[in-house]
Amino acid sequence: MARYAVLIFEKVPPEQLPPEVMRGHMELPDRIAERGGRVVAGLALEPEATATAIRGDVLTDGPFIETKEALGGIYILEARDLDHALSLAGMTPIVDGGVEVRPLIDFVVVEAP
Repeated sequence: MARYAVLIFEKVPPEQLPPEVMRGHMELPDRIAERGGRVVAGLALEPEATATAIRGDVLTDGPFIETKEALGGIYILEARDLDHALSLAGMTPIVDGGVEVRPLIDFVVVEAP
């Protein structure tokens, strides 16, 4: 199966997400598996205020790009094809935002020596 990155964008800060949305994120891998896909990995990001952007030799506090929606997390999805991936990613619980699906060139877990 092909692998896709699903980027989760949300306007609502993580600490203000309703309990049912948080529960929906925890249940998402099982719901995706029921539909023939698989979540390979996932991670939540700290709020964008904790980001540091690097542009050449300049460090800037805050995100690289200012947007209304913040990148809140990413998960790696295995799906039959792009249409299947889009259908599965569309199940991601969002209060006010959306998801972006990108095919992966490769996904490798690098182990420490």
